[in-house]
Amino acid sequence: MNGENKAMIEARNDKVAKMQGILNTAKKEARGLTAEEKTQFDALEAEVKGIDDTIERADKVAANYIKKAPETATPAQAGDVEDKEAYKIREAKERKEFANTLRRFVNATDTPTTKTDAAVMIPTTVWDHIITQVEDICPIYAWADKFNIKGNFVIPVDNDEGTLTVDWAEEFTDLVSGSVKLTPIELKGYLAGVLAKISRSLINNTDFDIVGYVEAKIARKIAKFIEKQFLYGTKDKAEGLSKIGEDMTVTTAAATAITPDELMDVQDLVPDQYQPNARWIMHRATRNVIRKFKDKEGDYMLNRDLTAKWGYMLLGKEVYTSNNMEKIAAGKTVIFYGDFSGLAAKLVESGQIQPLYEKYATQHALGLVAWLEFDCKIADREKIAQLKMKTA
Repeated sequence: MNGENKAMIEARNDKVAKMQGILNTAKKEARGLTAEEKTQFDALEAEVKGIDDTIERADKVAANYIKKAPETATPAQAGDVEDKEAYKIREAKERKEFANTLRRFVNATDTPTTKTDAAVMIPTTVWDHIITQVEDICPIYAWADKFNIKGNFVIPVDNDEGTLTVDWAEEFTDLVSGSVKLTPIELKGYLAGVLAKISRSLINNTDFDIVGYVEAKIARKIAKFIEKQFLYGTKDKAEGLSKIGEDMTVTTAAATAITPDELMDVQDLVPDQYQPNARWIMHRATRNVIRKFKDKEGDYMLNRDLTAKWGYMLLGKEVYTSNNMEKIAAGKTVIFYGDFSGLAAKLVESGQIQPLYEKYATQHALGLVAWLEFDCKIADREKIAQLKMKTA
């Protein structure tokens, strides 16, 4: 999405929010819209339709009328995005070849020690589809600061403990020098295997989109795995959010109950400059508890919102629920809040796939293992806070 479209969409959503606000006011007061409110609502609706029409026309122009970069253009001249026509041709070719590879796996007559058992690379276009689906299923990965670098590498992070200063100065007077202390954040190349089981009948059916099916299967497996790693990590592997410090932690007064004030305390731990992109993450059961909270005026703290991606807003911020989050229980971390670009993540966007002939042979299925490198940890500790239940 280009910057112009993004700005228009944000303006559109702002107007939709105002429309929703007009309706909410009338509902709260158990009355119909006043003449003035109807006029405001109709004007906002007309503006929303106008923006939608403009975006649609802009997309149409971009898709049908903008000239393609010449074939002799350098990558810098042509831009980072591959020519759409060339990409589509390569995509069709790679998907067909990958489908044929899967069918060769099923129909292989070689012994398990021959080359047909060796891992093969997942085509780039297929991997693109997998990663896109992973981002859709696991938005935490989409929010994180991502790196696609093989092996171990270090990210230098300013820890604000240096002596570099900004001060008033006079002409012909030397400035006092200082230093910046950097805390290295190392992302490692932890190997992960994703196992998917595919029906041999489906693979052999030439009318079935077996590549799309495999993409979806692998994407769901990867998303479920990495989301859990983002949230709680694994000892001696990916840390995820498990290393949030005490300064960014609110511990509840009760072992099995949350109060509205504690939610406000968690939100207030994140500095104002990081609030615009902040969100809540919790289990659905936790959200259900919070749905019953009311303020002093008797209004619910958790509100249904048509403009929110997941349908709810808490203290002005979107609420994302994950089954990988812990439910309310003594000693558990049950809520994360903040700007999750404070997470650094590495998922090497190229993978290998290897067939398992014997493992599911009695089920008339083929096992497929996709291999990838992954790691994640906090890179900016001020961006993310957590709510932890008191230990019983």
